[in-house]
Amino acid sequence: VFCMKLNEIASINAGHQFRGRIQEKPGTGMFAVQMKNISPNQAVNWISCSETEPAGKREPNWLKPGDVLFAARGNNNYAVLIDETIGGLRAVAAPHFFVLRSKTRQLRPGFLAWLLNRPPSQHYFQREAEGTLTKSIRRSVLGATPVVLPPLDKQDTIINLANAINKKQQLMEQLIRNGETLMNGIANDLLKEPGVNAQ
Repeated sequence: VFCMKLNEIASINAGHQFRGRIQEKPGTGMFAVQMKNISPNQAVNWISCSETEPAGKREPNWLKPGDVLFAARGNNNYAVLIDETIGGLRAVAAPHFFVLRSKTRQLRPGFLAWLLNRPPSQHYFQREAEGTLTKSIRRSVLGATPVVLPPLDKQDTIINLANAINKKQQLMEQLIRNGETLMNGIANDLLKEPGVNAQ
């Protein structure tokens, strides 16, 4: 198991710089991933992403499978893996993200995203965040994040376990929502029964 700094094993680039706020431009076939497009289970909800037109003449740094988005602004500094669900979509990250890209074959991007979302990394970000109203993590601070690099087989085991727990959590949340819907339906039916008068 090796311990090193994040910038030793991954490149860190700022998200795409837009002129002003991100404008919606349907039909361009280009999408921007913003904070609002991240679901609670740390995945990109591609359907909710806005079509836009990245500014500038340079070719944008298009997101690709294996990239990890890191939310650098706000009170929640979380990491999100860009996985195969991106398909052939042309998408860029909004400016409040850093885009992390592995420099080594000894790092699974899914493991990196998992590690950055765990308490040791989160405590580090909380301690190092700057700003009063809106907290932010500087690139140098992110680059200095301590990262433990276990063998690939152990990384795979951790990723598979995390994915299994995530699926169970989603299933439990769905069951709770279904139960709430059922209970609300029963309550509504009771109020509709003959002889029940609303006060």
